[in-house]
Amino acid sequence: MIFEKVHAVYDENGRRSLVSTGEPDEFIEADDVIIAIGQENAFPWIERDLGIEFGKWEIPVLDKVSFQSTNPKVFFGGDSAFGPKNVITAVAHGHQAAISIDLFCQGDSVHNRPAPFTNLVSQKMGIHEWAYDSFVTNDVRFQVPHADKYVSLKDRKMEVELGFDQPTGFKEAQRCLNCDVQTVFYTSRCIECDACVDICPTSCITFTDNGEEQELRLKLSAPALNVEQDLYVSDTLPTSRVMVKDEDVCLHCGLCAERCPTAAWDMQQFLYSVTKAGNPCSILQEPMTL
Repeated sequence: MIFEKVHAVYDENGRRSLVSTGEPDEFIEADDVIIAIGQENAFPWIERDLGIEFGKWEIPVLDKVSFQSTNPKVFFGGDSAFGPKNVITAVAHGHQAAISIDLFCQGDSVHNRPAPFTNLVSQKMGIHEWAYDSFVTNDVRFQVPHADKYVSLKDRKMEVELGFDQPTGFKEAQRCLNCDVQTVFYTSRCIECDACVDICPTSCITFTDNGEEQELRLKLSAPALNVEQDLYVSDTLPTSRVMVKDEDVCLHCGLCAERCPTAAWDMQQFLYSVTKAGNPCSILQEPMTL
């Protein structure tokens, strides 16, 4: 197969395009070549005099919050909104577009969006018992068994991934870090015994003098170098120190909460419920969703 050598060029808006380097094409030998055909958004069926503006890549110009087009009665979602992503993103777009449509039909601003429901629920069941499996395993990811390629290549409808058997599936599930279970710290209960610091397997908890974030990151038991992850910093403690926790390396194992003699640490499950559209539309002119 012959490949053309290209390099990425970015315009003033940060959009990438691939441009030939001018170098000779490269030939790579192959026994078989499987062509993966991509898909593009195409809207030739939408008349250009409807008030719907299209951008550089012939994708509708939308409000990124409400998914409303330049024609206020038309909303887009999924791949037709901001290009191909995945089904989860498309479902989320549907929820948000439905809220916008509901607000629009009621004559309200599409930016007057209700907040989602969130809640924290303690997982404590006993001194050493939790309502979730907090055991941390060191297993690497288990590979999903695949069908023999000599068989699957002959039948394009054949399911390639065979799935885990029950014992392997259980082991894979045990790798879950329970990211929905959060460590919650109560400053008023802390006696600064540092027991949580001693037992933490990743040294992610530190009691130190407060300061600027850059300074704090370097003062921790294990320096927090991932600046994209916020630090968990408590209010000022009686000794004028603060508790600082690096969320980037926390395993959600709950050992800090088990060890704490005053229940200053708790493991609480974070619940999130996406906002749904409210009352039925009260205006007869219904918008259209694509």
